[in-house]
Amino acid sequence: MRFAVFLLLLCVTSLSAAAPFTPQQEARIQEMVRETLVSHPDILAQAMDAWQQQNGQQQVSETIAAQSELLFHDPNSPRIGSQNPRLTLVLFTDYNCPYCKQLDPMLEKIVRDYPQVALIYKPLPFKGATSVEAARVALTAWRAVPQRFMALHQRLMAKKGFHDTASIRAAQQKSDTASITADKTSMDTLRANLQLAEQLGVQGTPATLVGDEMLAGAVPYETLESLVKQKLAQAPRG
Repeated sequence: MRFAVFLLLLCVTSLSAAAPFTPQQEARIQEMVRETLVSHPDILAQAMDAWQQQNGQQQVSETIAAQSELLFHDPNSPRIGSQNPRLTLVLFTDYNCPYCKQLDPMLEKIVRDYPQVALIYKPLPFKGATSVEAARVALTAWRAVPQRFMALHQRLMAKKGFHDTASIRAAQQKSDTASITADKTSMDTLRANLQLAEQLGVQGTPATLVGDEMLAGAVPYETLESLVKQKLAQAPRG
């Protein structure tokens, strides 16, 4: 209600530039706006949040339309779940990110519980050199031995705190991917992920694209599942 009042006042104020208001009327309009903002200082923040959300949603929708193939069908991006999904989630993640490690098992549970869903991993190494190292090893493993990717991914995600080279090698040993050495394609994939994230407005990890909406951070499972259900209900049936 307060946000609606604020928008109304803004509209009235803008109309004053074109309408033949008297100086007294214009002064009163400005006074009403000031009084409203003083009485409800959170209104301006609400208006800004709404504006940012609207523009962010437009940015996401435009990027999905322009980059659909790279987002959903890149063979160099690891994926699990349905081979013919009605809904595909895209996760931007970092093996050094504590919040990514919280969200990761929730997403695996979604894929287990909803067989119509697929999950694509887009490593986005924001947290230093070992983020890059771990991501490159995981991406290379996906192409070389895709059946071992999840074992390596889960080992890398299980590490508390930041990785070092030794912990990455240990994860490889325990997942039977010790022979994997990061290749050039893995770096090309990371560059593509970075460009996608920038176009989508991703500012940190984790960030999960669910349908046409971006979830930022390690949201509660109930929030994630609710949005997945909503998007599945809206998705066309094959």
